[in-house]
Amino acid sequence: MDNLEPLQPLQEFLPQVWFFILGLFLFLYVLLDGFDLGVGILSLTAKNEERRSILMTSLGNVWDANETWLVLMGGSLFGAFPLAYATILNALYIPAVVMVVGLILRAVSFEFRENADRKLVWNVAFGVGSFLAALGQGFALGSVFEGISVDAQGHFSGSMWDWLTWRSVIVALTLIQAYVLIGSTYLIMKTTGEIQKTHYKTATIATWTTLAGAIFITVSTPIFSEQIRDHLLTAPLIYIFGIIPILGILLISLLLKSLIKKEENTPIIWTFLIFCLSFIGLGFIIFPKIIPPSITIYQAAAAPSSLVFMLTFIGFLIPIMLSYNIYNYVVFRGKIS
Repeated sequence: MDNLEPLQPLQEFLPQVWFFILGLFLFLYVLLDGFDLGVGILSLTAKNEERRSILMTSLGNVWDANETWLVLMGGSLFGAFPLAYATILNALYIPAVVMVVGLILRAVSFEFRENADRKLVWNVAFGVGSFLAALGQGFALGSVFEGISVDAQGHFSGSMWDWLTWRSVIVALTLIQAYVLIGSTYLIMKTTGEIQKTHYKTATIATWTTLAGAIFITVSTPIFSEQIRDHLLTAPLIYIFGIIPILGILLISLLLKSLIKKEENTPIIWTFLIFCLSFIGLGFIIFPKIIPPSITIYQAAAAPSSLVFMLTFIGFLIPIMLSYNIYNYVVFRGKIS
């Protein structure tokens, strides 16, 4: 036991680092691929093929790069927290399959649509695929608030339908509305004319529906989860969660004000900040759990040597990925006509 004492700080620090890295990957995926999914869902409401083509063109050069963060997050979760990877996928097998089917539909339909004479089937497939991907992710998020049943070894011990509750349905619908919101603000920035006017309206509607869902989740989670309630009522979290709702209302107000004034660039900035604030709040709710409500990051983490080995390569990969994304958006900036 004495030989393990020097490793004790490392065994606590490395899981925290990897928790932050996984949170960063998830945040970047939701932020970047979120507007892809939102635009895909909005494409189902496009009035004609010309408008739909403009929506698809706005994604043409960026959507595949955005999904890279999801792949990176899945691989990192498998390497850093193998127990969590196995248990979460077992518990969320059906939502994961729904999400993957949706992502496959999007990828196939996006490519086939470009060369198809009859685009209706591929248009519907792209929109439905975007909706299914967002729905699967929403149910996965709902399971965070519902919790995952595990045995003493941390293995999944519930049923395959535990993820499906009335509260997880509301969480899933709220996430879909959030994606529609960020997709609408992206299209406001990228389009002009009637299409832009249409998405000022969709952004306003999505802002209110997302706010309603967020209020429900914020209020109901401490009520229905005793463990989360006790966790949030301890200092300093009680003060943090007193500030986050106030900042959220402020950002929502600024977003609505920018939409009323018909500003082009600021709505997506306020939306990004709202997503960032939501992720900060979610991180405080979960930490230090990796499988809510029972398994911590320390229990599920891989060996310190594996975490250090992975960290070496991820340290090089993250700047490369970020540079590529930034370069991609800089090159393809501007309006779609």
